[in-house]
Amino acid sequence: MIQRKQYMNKLIKMKDEKIIRAITGIRRCGKSTLLLLFQDYLKQHGVVDDQIISINFEDMEHECLLDYRKLYEYVSARLTEGKRAYVFLDEIQSVPSFQKAVDSLYIKDNVDVYITGSNAHLLSGDLATFLSGRYIEVNMLPLSFAEYLELKGGGEKREMFRSYYLNGGFPQAAAIEDDEVRSDYIRGIYSTVLLKDIVARKKITNVELLESVTRFLFDNVGNIVSTKKIADSLTSFGRNTTSVTVENYASALTDAFVFYKASRYDVKGKQHLKSLEKYYAADIGLRHRVLGKRDRDIGRVLENIVYLELVRRGYKVQVGKMGEREIDFIATSGDKKVYYQVAASVLDPATFAREFEPLRRIKDHYPKYVLTMDDLPSGDNGIQQLNVIDFLLNEQIH
Repeated sequence: MIQRKQYMNKLIKMKDEKIIRAITGIRRCGKSTLLLLFQDYLKQHGVVDDQIISINFEDMEHECLLDYRKLYEYVSARLTEGKRAYVFLDEIQSVPSFQKAVDSLYIKDNVDVYITGSNAHLLSGDLATFLSGRYIEVNMLPLSFAEYLELKGGGEKREMFRSYYLNGGFPQAAAIEDDEVRSDYIRGIYSTVLLKDIVARKKITNVELLESVTRFLFDNVGNIVSTKKIADSLTSFGRNTTSVTVENYASALTDAFVFYKASRYDVKGKQHLKSLEKYYAADIGLRHRVLGKRDRDIGRVLENIVYLELVRRGYKVQVGKMGEREIDFIATSGDKKVYYQVAASVLDPATFAREFEPLRRIKDHYPKYVLTMDDLPSGDNGIQQLNVIDFLLNEQIH
């Protein structure tokens, strides 16, 4: 079991603060394990067992607590006067009106509340209104390449990266050695997310259309798309639909953290663009299980992996527009800004020119990188070219 240090450090920093910690992310990305790791940390630092109240709502043992009133009564009865309690509620979205119980626990003295959920709806609608200003979201992703390497116990970097590239970063999948068993496990995650987190929650009746939208988005990671383009494409293949329906389905997929959406920014005009965006898969192994493994998408798969890494590092990530040219990523955090291009290789002169030219046109002095799989990176006019594996393994590169 690896420590997931990035997320652990966030929880440690928030310990004993008057705030609800909401850990979100796609199913099986490691949220429940993170709670266990943090509980171990608490015990190592003087917290005793009766101060920890932990409930996983996927466990039938706790089915009787799916009523928010009973949940509140159950937890309240286990609080000890004069001692701080640490309350962990895993997959809390299973409890209708759970926000009422969470808020009532939050307002008590000496209670730390931690909740997890596999749907962005957890932090929208009634919850956002009810708990406004009272929670901090920690969005969790599957394993980074550095974490994957740690879990695997090291190894030759390129060989390990190929494995990561093909299999993705779901922690349990990474621990499975047999290809067929691993494939079945990831396929099970996909089915569970679609049927439990999307179809049942959103009351979707046309499951085949949802799967078609999902396949389209997986097939077009790194491509600029619009809901109209998706609807027209599906209709041309016999799946009659509208852009409104596609928008609803795409929204449901991002709510379930199957995809992340990157908006566009006009660098020259210095304005956010409201039309067209890119979608990136939460885990590239999930994409391979849906579409199959193929070699023609290397550049876009690398782009997907880099996007997720930038999000992990705390950046807001947008797609850049520079005239008619595109900049893969503009990553911002506070007053920090970094530009990135991602390509499988720039050894071909035409590809080199295509990837470097948009960055050359930017007149500010923020860092600019081109990330590739090339072994002998170079640079141009202050733009650094790096091997993407080195970038993924060095968080100081930014």
